[in-house]
Amino acid sequence: MIGTTLGDIRSQIEALASDDGAYYLACARYGDRPVPAAGLRFESRAVARTAARATEQYRAALRRYDPRLPYYDIIVRRDPTDTDAAPAADAAVARVDEGGPTPRSDAVFGSSGRGSSARVDFCHRIAAAVFETLSEAGHDPVETAVMDAYLDLAETVTDPDELCLCLLESMASEVERRLSPAEQAAVVTAAAERLPTPASTGHPVPTTLASLERRDLLGGRTWSPPAAVPGTETRSVVVRLSEYALRARDGRLPVLPVVVELARRDPERVPASLDVTDGGDGWWLRVVLDQDERPNGLVNAAIRSSP
Repeated sequence: MIGTTLGDIRSQIEALASDDGAYYLACARYGDRPVPAAGLRFESRAVARTAARATEQYRAALRRYDPRLPYYDIIVRRDPTDTDAAPAADAAVARVDEGGPTPRSDAVFGSSGRGSSARVDFCHRIAAAVFETLSEAGHDPVETAVMDAYLDLAETVTDPDELCLCLLESMASEVERRLSPAEQAAVVTAAAERLPTPASTGHPVPTTLASLERRDLLGGRTWSPPAAVPGTETRSVVVRLSEYALRARDGRLPVLPVVVELARRDPERVPASLDVTDGGDGWWLRVVLDQDERPNGLVNAAIRSSP
């Protein structure tokens, strides 16, 4: 990357944050919390405005990789439950000119409304965390290959919902092809650590699946509680996904967003490996939780034939 890295900017924003801050950043039109400030709070309006400018800088840098990244009208808001904060009547838009259109338009997000917005922002959030990780880990050839493949697709894919999925599919394919299984596992773990800690505290598997469904990456899901694999000390979880948005290619299924979300929700038990079986009308995933098992299939998993 050229100049200040995404990781540097994110660190600056996180350094401004305060655990008990009353102010946060949001899109004036839709209320979305912009990456990478989503989940962060700030102690004063002035500090929040500084964070807003840095957030715009971050998104402008990321837009060099993906010109279709949504534009936000970022404003400072006060938590209405915080009675000690000053009145919010003087809330002002904190803008930085990025040389492009300022409002997020319906044309950018297509015609599917808020569900579309949630999917696009989620995909870019995962992609940004992985990009930062690849850059800081010195995997520049992988980072370049991902964007070359993605930009080729961007010339023919016009729907932003589809294009954001292409970004994750290209990323999963190139990371799996160019990095060893151990390196892939390290990238997944580090990317998850860059994302905000989730508010929900339930079991990581059902909460991850519910999160993906809310963001329109799944149509339905079921899961089994962790169980021991016969004859071994390994424990695994079996998950069924229906209407999974990411597409299988060359006998492999991109599972990068699933695994990153699982790792984000339970950093102490990052999945060790993942097997995929084609169920005809959906996908069966066996997620191995035993950390002693060799990493395998964490970003782009080989599809096994049904028994």
